[in-house]
Amino acid sequence: MGNCSSFSLPKWIFGDLHSNGMVSIEEDGTHDGIKTIRIQKACEFTTSSVLCVCIITWNMNGKMSVQDLRKLVSSTRKFDLLVVGLQEVPKCGVEQVLQEAMADTHILLCQKAMQSIQMFLFGAKSSESYIKEMKVDKHAVGGCGGVIGRKKGAVAMYVNFSGIRMVFVSCHLAAHEHKVEKRNSECRHISHSLFSKNDIHYAKSADITVWLGDLNYRLEGISSMPARKMIEENRQSKLRDRDQLLQEAEKGQVFNGYCEGTLSFKPTYKYNVGSSNYDSSYKIRVPSWTDRILFKVDHSSGLDAVLSSYEALDCVSSSDHKPVKAHLCLKAFYKQLLMC
Repeated sequence: MGNCSSFSLPKWIFGDLHSNGMVSIEEDGTHDGIKTIRIQKACEFTTSSVLCVCIITWNMNGKMSVQDLRKLVSSTRKFDLLVVGLQEVPKCGVEQVLQEAMADTHILLCQKAMQSIQMFLFGAKSSESYIKEMKVDKHAVGGCGGVIGRKKGAVAMYVNFSGIRMVFVSCHLAAHEHKVEKRNSECRHISHSLFSKNDIHYAKSADITVWLGDLNYRLEGISSMPARKMIEENRQSKLRDRDQLLQEAEKGQVFNGYCEGTLSFKPTYKYNVGSSNYDSSYKIRVPSWTDRILFKVDHSSGLDAVLSSYEALDCVSSSDHKPVKAHLCLKAFYKQLLMC
């Protein structure tokens, strides 16, 4: 399907890279925070793109909805790889439902679970032969897990797909508005721990690193009702300056040098289950963009990433979170290719 039917990469893609760490969220020296990038609507899936990857994150709130799981992957499948990261996953057949939903076009290439945190990698049916290496890892930072499904930490995949080295980290971090530093600390522990077990190979950086999940950063300095009024008036862009994740990245605490699409969709938490209405419980939580997808490209690999979509799936309503989906197209620097 798509690019996989004629997948070919230049030899320079296979060159060794030099970096501090495989899933690093920090950089030495100055910090620029998270770079907000615009969406480029046109995805050149069958032409100039080297590889197209669809990425989805969803906190299921411990509830199983076959219909909603199918909705996650029901859109036009103009991608080579699909990464699905789930949090608070119930103890039932999520893997089987996803496999059945994807069966016509894609196969399950890899999966990793740590109790309620799970991640799945699907590829086009012709893609298995392009997998040169695959590793998985996990790191727990707290939470109970078990029946109530609140395990905290991350699961990760390293995939060498025809010479493109990719890392996907699906995480679930500490809850509550005031636990900003705890979330920062968990990010750092996860970053330093994954793929670090005495394996020299994994001291090298990936060509692209993607973090997805319920990062749990909240809006700060605004109460619930004013925030909701701004959202109702479609002025949620005014809330970005109050987003803790962007604030902490700006300070150089986490995700320095990463990119994210514009937060043009409504905050994804917290909703009344079964609806698209925000929390009406006695807590009346402030809506927040807890669910995020961030990525960083090592440009020395000769690759760049184009973000063709970044959106929340409002049609999914079985959880108190809305899923978030991104579509990344990896491209080669043609000027560099001509020089090699």
